[in-house]
Amino acid sequence: MKIGIVSCSGEERPEGTVCRMACRRLLEQATDKTVTICLPLFIAGGREERTFATKYPTITVDGCEKRCAARATETLSAKPRMTLLIPEILQKHGLAVPKKRRNYGPDEEPAIQAVIEELAGAVETVLANI
Repeated sequence: MKIGIVSCSGEERPEGTVCRMACRRLLEQATDKTVTICLPLFIAGGREERTFATKYPTITVDGCEKRCAARATETLSAKPRMTLLIPEILQKHGLAVPKKRRNYGPDEEPAIQAVIEELAGAVETVLANI
């Protein structure tokens, strides 16, 4: 059983960059447990993405309160098993939102690692409750 990860695609906010980088790294660490679902393709009608998200559990990771990934997933396939929000994760870990949208380095790494940690825990929680 694999879990679909639906990540924020927002590029106008640093939280979107943190989201995409963390989700990509988690996928590299947990290839046997997760797949990523391309949010723009999912919204545009990607049949494979929508079918996967309908049949398998998903976790959405959003960069802001608009919660585009969570809303699109629920509207176009099924309710996500878990939803994560970058500002909440960073606040929980006592981290500030990075200032940059691109060219991340060591200063942004704690934020990315915090999101990877939370997302990995969410994957294990969902897998344990299937």
